Amino acid sequence: MVRGVLPEDAHPIRRMADGTVKQTNPFSGTTVWTIPGRANRPLSGAAGEPAPIDHGMAGRHCAFCSDRYLETPPERMRSVGGRSEHGLPAPLVVAAPADFRVVPNLFQILGFSYWRENYGYAVPPDGVEHASRYLADELGREHLLSIARTRAVAGGMSAEEFAALPDTEQLEGGLSYFGSCHDLVIPRRHFVDGAQLANELAGSGTMTPEEHGEYTRVTLEAAAALYTGNVFAAQVAVFQNWLAPAGASFDHLHKQLVAVDELGTGLRREIERVRQNPFIYNDFGVAYARAEGLIIAENEHAIAIAGYGHRFPSLEVYSKSAAPSPFQMSAAEVRGWSDLLHACHVAAGVGVPCNEEWHYRPPGMDVSMPLRVVIKWRISTLAGFEGGTKINVNTIDPWTMRDRAVAALEQAAAEGRIASMTLGDACPAEPLRYI
Repeated sequence: MVRGVLPEDAHPIRRMADGTVKQTNPFSGTTVWTIPGRANRPLSGAAGEPAPIDHGMAGRHCAFCSDRYLETPPERMRSVGGRSEHGLPAPLVVAAPADFRVVPNLFQILGFSYWRENYGYAVPPDGVEHASRYLADELGREHLLSIARTRAVAGGMSAEEFAALPDTEQLEGGLSYFGSCHDLVIPRRHFVDGAQLANELAGSGTMTPEEHGEYTRVTLEAAAALYTGNVFAAQVAVFQNWLAPAGASFDHLHKQLVAVDELGTGLRREIERVRQNPFIYNDFGVAYARAEGLIIAENEHAIAIAGYGHRFPSLEVYSKSAAPSPFQMSAAEVRGWSDLLHACHVAAGVGVPCNEEWHYRPPGMDVSMPLRVVIKWRISTLAGFEGGTKINVNTIDPWTMRDRAVAALEQAAAEGRIASMTLGDACPAEPLRYI
């Protein structure tokens, strides 16, 4: 039986006589309506013929590509062949491409000065050691100066004014990145292998399950490092914006990890709902989704459902792990969760703009919250109706999302593009085991 925390007149999903579907998110309270007929609109706008790739630009298509590593701040970590390497000097950074890199964001949401001025934060010891090694090499020193110059000029300083600064002041802007609290996790590929056209981008769904598993592992390791390096971080937000309509500045796939010093309003509200009903995720993430026929896929360690109560058509993946924190999950649990997350991206396809949002229990919270991800398809634009009424019009209802995803995954499974999992009605939808 589903234990509700919503008012009796706000059932999570209600079907109206005309076919309108009204949804209320059980965690955030967000109100969403799906209007009949609006789902018939195309997922993306009409596009012209894709341009051919300039193969002479291989490795240099954007600042995240392998021949332009020195256009990002000093690399903090990389993964090569499933092995993590930390704090390499500049010559080793450029000597060979990495499968995945962790680098500071050049333009950070909360920069070093925010943490220093408000909390007395300083570059942690491992960052100080890395900076010392980096500066000992001429290439590293020139790289730091270049990064500092780029940021200073972007902030309104002229190149001449920057050149007139003492060396110590010039380097200061670069050295702050060794205490970064906003990092990126960047896979190697810009385009899929063998691509000929500019729309053949490498996304999460074009990876193999094994590659995506390493992408997930590196992301968790990098997020854990932000907590370790900054004791003032209340939460590390983990998210991925894919394609420009979803907020991406580059078409090169990457995740972002941002340390913040307080919990957002939505998370605080969700924590209160968990206190009211400790079983809310099992009730509304699994039991209710199963009762409504919204289960997409399942394996030993995770469950994927068609999301409801979101501003955009969404897919969700819940970990079954009993671990209180994603950083305490076993390697098998992480990989199983990653496999379903990967499958959801395969179901979406590389051409659909989407946001990937990670939700998990922040350190020190007295509630249980499973690791879950919401993948939102950014195929519509919020406008005046939504802003004025706070009622969001979602173009695809949850059952249509479920049917589309299951059909796509059945084909992908037949082609060997996803890991082994149970699909659709065959899923047992086991309850979540966390306590």
